[in-house]
Amino acid sequence: MAAILLRNGNVIDGTGSAPQRSTSVLTDGDLIVAVGPDAESRAAERAADVKIIDATDLTVMPGLIDAHVHVTLGEPASNDELFNRREPISAALLAAHNARKILRAGVTSFLDVDGLFNIGPALRDAIEAGITEGPRMKSGTFALMTAVGGTAGRMIPNEGTAGYAEVVRSKDEMIRVVRRQVKDGADIIKIHVTGLIPARKGEIQVWTREELKVVCDTAHDLGVRVTAHSRGDQATLDCALAGVDIIWHASYLGERALEAIVERNVTVGPVFTFLANLAEYGAKAGATTGAQAVFAGEMEETGARLRRAYDAGVPLLCGSESGFSITPYGHWHAREMEVFVNQLGLSPLEAIACGTSTNAIALDQKGEIGVITPGAKADILVLDGHPETDISVLGDKSRFRHLLSRGKEVDLTPIPDRAPLRGERVEAWSAVPLTWELVHP
Repeated sequence: MAAILLRNGNVIDGTGSAPQRSTSVLTDGDLIVAVGPDAESRAAERAADVKIIDATDLTVMPGLIDAHVHVTLGEPASNDELFNRREPISAALLAAHNARKILRAGVTSFLDVDGLFNIGPALRDAIEAGITEGPRMKSGTFALMTAVGGTAGRMIPNEGTAGYAEVVRSKDEMIRVVRRQVKDGADIIKIHVTGLIPARKGEIQVWTREELKVVCDTAHDLGVRVTAHSRGDQATLDCALAGVDIIWHASYLGERALEAIVERNVTVGPVFTFLANLAEYGAKAGATTGAQAVFAGEMEETGARLRRAYDAGVPLLCGSESGFSITPYGHWHAREMEVFVNQLGLSPLEAIACGTSTNAIALDQKGEIGVITPGAKADILVLDGHPETDISVLGDKSRFRHLLSRGKEVDLTPIPDRAPLRGERVEAWSAVPLTWELVHP
């Protein structure tokens, strides 16, 4: 593999530092080997095998990292589709297809937090082996749930697996399942700490702190980290005290949970993108005004406390929740950085650091990916625009000029739209009941 010199670009290194104007970056294979004048001198020494890319007036920055993806779900519009209209072989083929779309959105690494049929680890290994194209990837398997369930209500079974869920019924079973998931290739263990049931409003806590600690202790003994879906103050507090490594959402956290997160420096990924898309653009996709208001309120209330956590040194991750109809693959992977600027008041450079160098925490590769520095991996995005002043340009793929993944140039030609698979979508007989009054107004 030839070395590549990205010449004379405006380098954003991913750490939050100001851009380095008219700066060159030299890669060799899968590593960045030099930045600045050293890049030019080392390239001159081996000119015959160095490819030069003119980056004058372009931004050179780390490839984006998405800390929260569901690459196997296939963009369902409902839990009915997700739990009742997915089968293993088609889901696996579709996941490989969607990994290519994610890469072309400038994402060179992502965490697949949980998914269907244990596909995630197999896809990760296929990408690493060069069997299919995609970003660097770490993956969980099934999300652990109690029989009370997750966000799919009664679709979660009382035992066994369904969709992305695996139900554990006792502490012994929690230990057994964690050990099996690690054996099956899980890079991380996911717990659904809160969930929805039809008789109650909002998400309720469905795990005890003691149960959470059993999972954390078992996973940590095997060298594997634990993440948790958590909405609510007590649930988030219990996650922090039980030893959860990454808390997703942390919605409506109160002072107790905030203090625990800060004291233990627990990483938090608010995953606001799903909420922001519904709150701001939901009307375009048919969402109700009531749902839009609820999500806008959740972002406002949670965001204020998470800004305090950020100011206290807590790492905040950027995740897109890609995998649902409201967050389709390849479209919204940079959106969370924009929300961090608009909702949390971060500067664009601070938000970019969250979406690159800090997001490397999600893959347990801090310092290896998400930065432009000698010795880091050669994952680099080159674009026409200035994200340090206008963060929204990172969501505009038409501005991308070059993308290096593992030191190789990626073909940025858009992937054509696909046709639906048979049985993939819910085929309703009607949008509303066909009453007599509807026919005879």
